[in-house]
Amino acid sequence: MSRKSVAVLDIRSSKVTMVVGERGVNHTFAFKAIKSAEYGGYHSGAFYSEQELMDAISLTLQEVEKVCGEKIRRLYVGVPGEFLEVRLRDPVLSFPKRRKITEKDIDALYESGKEELENLTFLRASCAIFTTADKRMVVEPSGIMSTSLNGIVSYFYCSNYFLSVLGKIFSGRGIELCFLPSTLAMATYLIPSETRDEYAFLLDVGDFSTTVMLIQGNAILKQQTAPVGRAQILARLIQTFSLPYDAATALLPKTNLYTRSNAGTMEFTSRNIPYEVDLDGLVAAVKDGLDSICEVIGIFMENMQGRELDYKPLYVTGEGICDIRGALEHVTKRVDRVCEYIAPNLPYYGKPAMSSFVSLVDMACTIQSQGGFFNHLFGG
Repeated sequence: MSRKSVAVLDIRSSKVTMVVGERGVNHTFAFKAIKSAEYGGYHSGAFYSEQELMDAISLTLQEVEKVCGEKIRRLYVGVPGEFLEVRLRDPVLSFPKRRKITEKDIDALYESGKEELENLTFLRASCAIFTTADKRMVVEPSGIMSTSLNGIVSYFYCSNYFLSVLGKIFSGRGIELCFLPSTLAMATYLIPSETRDEYAFLLDVGDFSTTVMLIQGNAILKQQTAPVGRAQILARLIQTFSLPYDAATALLPKTNLYTRSNAGTMEFTSRNIPYEVDLDGLVAAVKDGLDSICEVIGIFMENMQGRELDYKPLYVTGEGICDIRGALEHVTKRVDRVCEYIAPNLPYYGKPAMSSFVSLVDMACTIQSQGGFFNHLFGG
């Protein structure tokens, strides 16, 4: 591949996506190859089937290399929230005398806050805000004169289990793996920097997993992942109407929670088999499934205190609920907070379901362009 191109593996809770792309003009991307494959997913910090994961990754790798016509030598792997641990620290670096802060000082500050954690490996550090000796709060301290530097820093750690599984899958393939926190990639790419300068909430809803985050600057201050998502909604449809999985999957996007009166029935077809469902029961089942996601949000928000957070909107992304009409409005009412969908600002890829892999491509391109010591220390 060209030096500008990056290869990314995005591991979601029900499918994997491999992408080869590079930065285009006007903050766009040029994607050379994109391939997705479904697999069994994960739960409680482990994959249901490592073999299914390997098969899905092998398929996407083979197809992407075939389209590109060359071998992938370096692969950036997104680590989902299920396998991430985020620790917030406030390290301090003092100097013998007042002097100009350098990039090496920032690296030393990050390094001083690292911990050795059991069953976890450090991936990356990212700062919300830096503070100098005269109490100036800055996003970029390089070049500022000061006698000290401290920061509010998020440290991202990946479970050794995840690293071991991916290491086995790519063993002998001659591919260098660089691991990136998917949640941080989405937070910094999707939400504008001027919004993150204060605080922002982000909700990533997948098929089997949902992560909610509090963000400031380039850091995630708090993150919580729970085993809920689209699957819980489908399960309620299956139980309520005795539907097979394929039929429930076909029915869900046809649901309209906006409807004031749901009297009557709906007819639909899946795999050439006709079905008829009660509209009242359909709306009730979908709302019941959405409430399981709302409970996760509610528990997370209970721990968030401070008037500056009360009126911050909740940005929602991911493939979990974006195609259910009225879902966002229902979540807004249940959690008593304005909710807005957020997605990449790109033609053809501006959908919440594509947020994860596009965000990882953005982070990978940034790391690859910076290279050197930064890539070695914080790139995985």
